[in-house]
Amino acid sequence: MTASSSASRIQKAFLKYQHVFVFLAPLAFVVGVYFFAPTPADAGTGYWLEYWWLFIAFATGATIVNTVGISGSALFVPFLIFIFPLVAYPLEPNTLVKIGLISESFGLSSSALAFIQYGLVDRRLGTALVLGGIPFVVGGALLSFVIPEPLFHALLGIALLAAAFLLFKADLGHEEPGGGSGGETVAADGGTTGDLPNDASKLGPAGVETDEGGTVTRVDRDGNDYRYSRSGYLERFANYSIGGVFQGLAGFGIGELGIISMLRTEVPVRVAIGTNHIVVATTAVLASVVHVFGGGLVPGGHTMDLASTPWNMVVWTVPATTLGGQIAPYVSTALDTGTIKKGVGGLFAIIAVALFLMAFGGF
Repeated sequence: MTASSSASRIQKAFLKYQHVFVFLAPLAFVVGVYFFAPTPADAGTGYWLEYWWLFIAFATGATIVNTVGISGSALFVPFLIFIFPLVAYPLEPNTLVKIGLISESFGLSSSALAFIQYGLVDRRLGTALVLGGIPFVVGGALLSFVIPEPLFHALLGIALLAAAFLLFKADLGHEEPGGGSGGETVAADGGTTGDLPNDASKLGPAGVETDEGGTVTRVDRDGNDYRYSRSGYLERFANYSIGGVFQGLAGFGIGELGIISMLRTEVPVRVAIGTNHIVVATTAVLASVVHVFGGGLVPGGHTMDLASTPWNMVVWTVPATTLGGQIAPYVSTALDTGTIKKGVGGLFAIIAVALFLMAFGGF
């Protein structure tokens, strides 16, 4: 057995049982936090159970945002600004963005693996977008340490208004993919028995083939085929760089701007949403690391203080977003995504108005 075939078998086994690994990750996180995170000396059962209700709120939010392929913090951060203080206490901007990023890192990673298993992720496209967005995400995250709170709220409102406009404008309805040419039947590993591609080195069940003209043919787990071109890198880079700054600053933005640029460059909507999950999940993890460890790198920023993270909140939000990420691919095939995105877009517009009022002293 060659090394490549062995790696391929391990890869397929991992994706086949990805839900097991996905749910072990938040379990390991919670156990690690419980035993090793710096918590108050008197932390007891009451401390850890105080915010149990966040599980319901974040699981619902994660399912919604992962269904349409946008960043979880687009809902989580406004929730922590407006709803959380009504039953608890106000949070500092950097703290609430940190909670949103840590939570969505798990939720989006969970959903990304589910989309990979479905065969709806373009690895080449996703890798290029992640590499192009990294410096902008890091820059935005470092900026968050020194930006005044009113300006933070104003920029957050601008980002949400832009996200609302783009969501209303985008056609996220799941068009019917091709069913394969010639009525091929689906093979055991998710490819087809006909002449559609069944790439032996694929990541996940999708077969992938690129012809000399640059046209990509992709086959998902059910044997549906998608044909598109990867052209349009310049437009996507522009959107992902601007979105990357907001991703680092506020915890969202790269997903909202990114999904639009992929749809405008004629990437099929299911492939666009799946690939966007990889980009948003990777940049969310990166932004989370910068928010936790990067305060000492900027003048006026705080030094690393893990104790400032509300661990009794994230032990509930992380498992919740992981669950929502796994549910999302099934919801996206069962519900009308257009209805969901209109509701989310309308909510974004209302929240943006409230944020502008906060920024300019309205309340």
